[in-house]
Amino acid sequence: MRSSAESDFSRRVSPRKLPELMDGNCSYEDFRDCLRSLEKVNRWLLGYRPTLAWLERLPLERLDPVHIVDVGSGGGDLLRQIAGWAKRRGIAVRLTGIDLNPYAARAAAESTPKELRITWMTGDAMESRPEQPMYIVVSSLMAHHLEDEEIVALLRWMEATVKAGWFINDLERSEWSSRMFGWMAKVVKWHRFVRHDGPVSFRRAFRKEDWIRLLAAAEVPQEAVTVERWRPGRLCVGRWK
Repeated sequence: MRSSAESDFSRRVSPRKLPELMDGNCSYEDFRDCLRSLEKVNRWLLGYRPTLAWLERLPLERLDPVHIVDVGSGGGDLLRQIAGWAKRRGIAVRLTGIDLNPYAARAAAESTPKELRITWMTGDAMESRPEQPMYIVVSSLMAHHLEDEEIVALLRWMEATVKAGWFINDLERSEWSSRMFGWMAKVVKWHRFVRHDGPVSFRRAFRKEDWIRLLAAAEVPQEAVTVERWRPGRLCVGRWK
């Protein structure tokens, strides 16, 4: 029988109360293979589409090169997608991925062609000091790993630091999406971490009212922010400056 925390989708569950296997102690091989499974999930479920569509709206041609930083970059798949997008449009970019997990930079480097020239860093993005100004900060499937107070701190840091804009691509809390993901994961036989963590992630995810509350707490002007649903299962927050 599922606990009430697992079955009640009316409010967000704290990551501390409902942990994911990926956030715990594991081998490098399990972490890397989990990230590779997540890349397949993102491709199949159109997970990169919201971020790339948001980038399309920005007047990036006037910035040369555009420094884009991915916070919680994991295996680096989002930045690889952005590198391809920028190349097709003739936009010069400098790409940096930052992740707290020391396994992430290693896994990203292993999966990334050297000619893309993406920089991978280990550490807290809010304490890092990249050589170039951060024009754009993006994140994908990272916010639901954070407690509410950590999200507020991230929003405040992006507001104070980022030059052009920021975009958070994450999940929408939904029992239907959670059940569908769990069913797909079993059928497709993704990595065991993904099979376990996917439904948990949806319980730790957001609805629009959550983001309105968090943005207000961070004192972000809501008239400059978009909160958009993307199917299947995404809820994304973007800000232009």
